[in-house]
Amino acid sequence: MKKLIAVLCMLSLFVLFGCSEKKADFKNTDITGLEYAKGFSLKDFNGKPVTLETYKGKVVVLFFGFTQCPDVCPTTMSEMAAVMKELGPQANDVQVLFVTLDPERDTPELLKQYAPAFDQRFVGLYGTPAEIAQTAQEFKVFYQKVPGKEPGQYSIDHTAGSFVFDKQGKARLFLRHNQGPAPIVHDLKQLLV
Repeated sequence: MKKLIAVLCMLSLFVLFGCSEKKADFKNTDITGLEYAKGFSLKDFNGKPVTLETYKGKVVVLFFGFTQCPDVCPTTMSEMAAVMKELGPQANDVQVLFVTLDPERDTPELLKQYAPAFDQRFVGLYGTPAEIAQTAQEFKVFYQKVPGKEPGQYSIDHTAGSFVFDKQGKARLFLRHNQGPAPIVHDLKQLLV
């Protein structure tokens, strides 16, 4: 009888461990359970109010930048376009969002041209300067105007990585800048299952 109980206990343990959720093997920084980066309330380039909830059911990649950015922003957007291409049909379940950190210059019309120029599915988001500041603070994104050589000219220094949310809207990853599409494709595929 003791042997039977021991065997049943062992079988129960195998069943419990065999059914446990497999931990994701991410190449990027796993931010699951993060206490910030919970969401946003902005407008898309058509003027429609959007939140993270708007994109529930899709894996969301959120990047903060500005359209006059000479390097980090176009590099990131091009990299994400390559990721979408490599994902093939699965890319339809991914939404890339570009949040402007320059609401003074990045008009909805400009965002409507900029984001989809990399991939037709990409959406540019904007808000008032106060809404952008609040969103950046929620995501702990650094940004700061840097004066240019001429009066009125400026650039913006900013955080270069992207945030990824799973289909339920939970923050899961922080993508490092300029790593190439392969590690991003690897990680997004794990969230697309």
